[in-house]
Amino acid sequence: MSEPRKARAIGINHVALEVGDIDEALEFYGAWLDFELRGRSDTMAFIDLGDQFLNFSTGRRQAPDDERHFGLVVDDRQSILDKLEQMGIPLLPGPFKDFLDPWGNRIELVDYATIQFSKAPNVLRGMGLEGLEKNHEALAELAEKGMGPD
Repeated sequence: MSEPRKARAIGINHVALEVGDIDEALEFYGAWLDFELRGRSDTMAFIDLGDQFLNFSTGRRQAPDDERHFGLVVDDRQSILDKLEQMGIPLLPGPFKDFLDPWGNRIELVDYATIQFSKAPNVLRGMGLEGLEKNHEALAELAEKGMGPD
């Protein structure tokens, strides 16, 4: 009998973050991130990221994240960095633009233009971001994998 085929990972549908309070989480993230609220309850909220989403759930019990983090891709990293500075939220030491939310979730801010991660043109259009472009290095990285623009 042959080995079963291995499935291919093709993306991430959502990331779930544990927070202390849903209203406080929506207020904190809404202070520096423009988003559409997909839905909410007393213990959960969902914010759209185009064809993906973030899920906030109450009940954070562990210590603040050290190395564990998620990379949040944004269209204008500098505007968020400016807003975080204004809010008194420090960046963590290291080469990346990481910070902790009030519940200890570690977030790395990643600029869309600089990485191989891509949204389909129809998704960008639906998000009102149809003019968003990649830099030369990101385009070269995509082309090397056969994923460059036609």
